[in-house]
Amino acid sequence: MTVHDFSVKAADGSAKSLRDLAGKVALIVNVASKCGFTPQYQGLEALYQQSRDRGLEVLGFPCNQFGAQEPGTDAEIQEFCSLNYGVSFPVYGKIDVNGPDADPLYVYLRKEAPGEFGPEQGPMYEHIKAMRPEAIGSDEVKWNFTKFLVGRDGSVIRRYESTATPEQIGTDLAELLD
Repeated sequence: MTVHDFSVKAADGSAKSLRDLAGKVALIVNVASKCGFTPQYQGLEALYQQSRDRGLEVLGFPCNQFGAQEPGTDAEIQEFCSLNYGVSFPVYGKIDVNGPDADPLYVYLRKEAPGEFGPEQGPMYEHIKAMRPEAIGSDEVKWNFTKFLVGRDGSVIRRYESTATPEQIGTDLAELLD
């Protein structure tokens, strides 16, 4: 099984197969419009613009599970992304990334790349430890803008926590896109 075996819900409610990602590198991100990390949309769009011709796809998945920071409808989220950040990469329908209603794609991503979330995350670690202590040591997505890097074959290569900026991921991407 790979990421290519999943279908996801587009913002218009239709099903979208991820088989279209075959042969491309993907960066899959759970996003939110009212989060301290929301400005990462700008960096994600810059990565997409710089590297899409070399086979990069960025996929945004809105999620309202962290501090209710994505309260909008799918249509409102699309408008926000377009107007505020000029996002041209696909932003899909709102999903859960943790818990019993977690989207199957995210269940798979978390299993394949459970992450290494610890004190090196600085203030974010302290925040999660205080707000969601049960998440420490689990494969759960800890917060908005967690990123999963997926290879051209659909395998999950690496997970980046919210604090990793798109610019920091650029060096890892360069190796995969060359």
